Amino acid sequence: MNALAALFQPSSSAGGSGTLYSTAIMYGLIFAIFYFVLLRPQQQQRKKHEEEIRNVKKGDKIVTAGGIIGEVVYMKDNEITIRSGEAKLVIDRDRIARIVTPTAPAVTSDAT
Repeated sequence: MNALAALFQPSSSAGGSGTLYSTAIMYGLIFAIFYFVLLRPQQQQRKKHEEEIRNVKKGDKIVTAGGIIGEVVYMKDNEITIRSGEAKLVIDRDRIARIVTPTAPAVTSDAT
């Protein structure tokens, strides 16, 4: 019998503390796997998305949560005005689903 199977076998002791211990280890392992496979990557993705939304600038092409694709033309606090086709729309910053093409940061040359 291997060591892992022996760990989860009910103990023959009268107190049953071995069973309690192995059950606690099993639940701990399940929680650790759940955390590292599901929760942690989701938190990292959410933080990255929030950072991208905070850094949206005029000229960025975005997609809203409703599926509207447009270019940012004006920003004021939490309101963003986008141009989509011939229409201008005012949206809330939190409704940005993704940034399609961010504007490239200005490159400065240090020619001395």
